[in-house]
Amino acid sequence: MRRSLRTPLGVPVTGVLLGAALVAWIVTVERMRGMDAGPGTDLGALGWFLGVWVTMMAAMMLPSAAPMVLVVHRVSGERADRDSAPAPGSTWMFVAGYLASWTAYGLAAYGAYRAVTAADPGFIAWDREGPLVAGAAIAAAGLYQLTPLKQVCLRHCRTPLHFVMHRWRDGGAGAFAMGLEHGLWCLGCCWGLMLVLFALGVMSITWMAAVAALVFAEKVLPVGERLSAAAAVCLIGLGTWIAVAPGSVPGFTEPASMPAMQMGVGTVAPPV
Repeated sequence: MRRSLRTPLGVPVTGVLLGAALVAWIVTVERMRGMDAGPGTDLGALGWFLGVWVTMMAAMMLPSAAPMVLVVHRVSGERADRDSAPAPGSTWMFVAGYLASWTAYGLAAYGAYRAVTAADPGFIAWDREGPLVAGAAIAAAGLYQLTPLKQVCLRHCRTPLHFVMHRWRDGGAGAFAMGLEHGLWCLGCCWGLMLVLFALGVMSITWMAAVAALVFAEKVLPVGERLSAAAAVCLIGLGTWIAVAPGSVPGFTEPASMPAMQMGVGTVAPPV
């Protein structure tokens, strides 16, 4: 019997996605507890960082990606019924492709971090121009919220059926490619918010939760598109605040405030 898109066949998938996100949050909180050293937090060895980063992305991004994953799952089921052929793993191959795109972002960020560390420019030290650099990065992310590219990418993320119906690819490899493509659109929407996380302290549970909440609100809530401008104002204001008076920002960890955990200026070494 052919299944309707209105049937609740996506309920188990929703449960798995949200359950995976919950587990990822629990693991992330456990692994990152006490690791927040603010801007300049040491990212550790590549393998350790990638493990933490992928877990973070699963925690932060899977809830907001759930509508797209559900559409892929339902359309995949419809096509399998129509063709009388199973579509094994298409949904999860899509999720794998989606996470692969965010893994690539993490690798790029890690490479940039290592390049800056190797160059060792003295002006980014927290007791010199560090607050200005961190504040400028956050303000720049706020300005990006107002760009046409941000709006185009956000609309893509908010209209999953349009993407699936126009960019559908059959098979597991096709589902992975779709997930990768959707992930790239998601990167276009959210890369600035992830830059904010790095600028505030990538190992901060507090700021991670705040960024994840904003990502979810923009992509899923009915007022999501209108939140971009409000978020832009808030980010520009936060960047200015950190540049001028970082010690007065609630929840913000100044690198110099944790001398016992530092290796160099404003860094903390995670386990390797």
